Amino acid sequence: MSHIPVLVEQVMEALAPVEGAVIVDGTYGGGGYSRAVLAVASCRVLAVDRDPDAMERAWEHAGRDSRLIPAPGRFGEIDAISRAAGYEHVDGVMLDLGVSSFQIDEPARGFSFMREGPLDMRMERRGPSAADAVNRLTEGEIADIFHYLGEEPFARRLARGIVQRRRLQPFETTLDLASYVERTLGGRQGKRTHPATRVFQALRMFVNDEAGELVRALLAAERALKDGGRLVVVTFHSIEDRIVKNFLRTRSGHSPGLSRHAPEIPVGAPPSFELVYRKAVEPSLDEVERNPRARSARLRWAIRSGAPAWGGRLDDLPRLPGLKQLEGAVS
Repeated sequence: MSHIPVLVEQVMEALAPVEGAVIVDGTYGGGGYSRAVLAVASCRVLAVDRDPDAMERAWEHAGRDSRLIPAPGRFGEIDAISRAAGYEHVDGVMLDLGVSSFQIDEPARGFSFMREGPLDMRMERRGPSAADAVNRLTEGEIADIFHYLGEEPFARRLARGIVQRRRLQPFETTLDLASYVERTLGGRQGKRTHPATRVFQALRMFVNDEAGELVRALLAAERALKDGGRLVVVTFHSIEDRIVKNFLRTRSGHSPGLSRHAPEIPVGAPPSFELVYRKAVEPSLDEVERNPRARSARLRWAIRSGAPAWGGRLDDLPRLPGLKQLEGAVS
């Protein structure tokens, strides 16, 4: 199944690529946004992705269009990646924070509970997996992951049951964990979504440090964008949307104070972004009907000012067991 990017027209309107521009596609995935940019203007696109499968697609794309420049790596490092490619500053940065259809539809990647596969979820295919997390972390740590990243109301109950069950048999596959969650919570009970949706989302976000990586990406984009450059972000999760919303509102001078999702603010710093619209752009009913995965999408964007980058810290993110800690438990 091919990946259908969401809000493409709105992303192109916000990004406004022009001839000769340098655009960073920080989440290349299936290449939908990159192809849209190159169709709008004769410019260069740096295709960044941490997933090696996505980068294989980027190299295939580059073979057909030399304006695309594959640049493997994490989008939290796009400023360094841009400089390494010869661009001190860029005209635009776009981020699509959704999991690609290629990842979801490949059972071996372990992102989906719809088909049997290893309980993996690693975008880079290295480091601790989702199976390592549910089989090695403590009950409290698992509950925190489900609560903070999945916003799962039964986080404690699920974590307690997982720890009890893994003593008899570790969790190894997607359907094993999904079936356990469904049995524990009593099935869908008339709901549209599978009861394991929040659990799988939380594990994926934890294994790939998605909240931390997003903050690093926003800070990197602030450093990489030139005066007048545009930052465009499409989110699919309330935590991610809050991080982006608070970052842009604070950086544009519209936030009354600090948020736990916003990096530290230097006193008296001039706004580093101009926030054109304070509200998020949402997909139309027609788009949701054509592409159900667009249902939770939210688009936010802003224009970089000429002010210096503010910098910041990651201390305001929810406290969760880190990957280093998990790596120690696995070793």
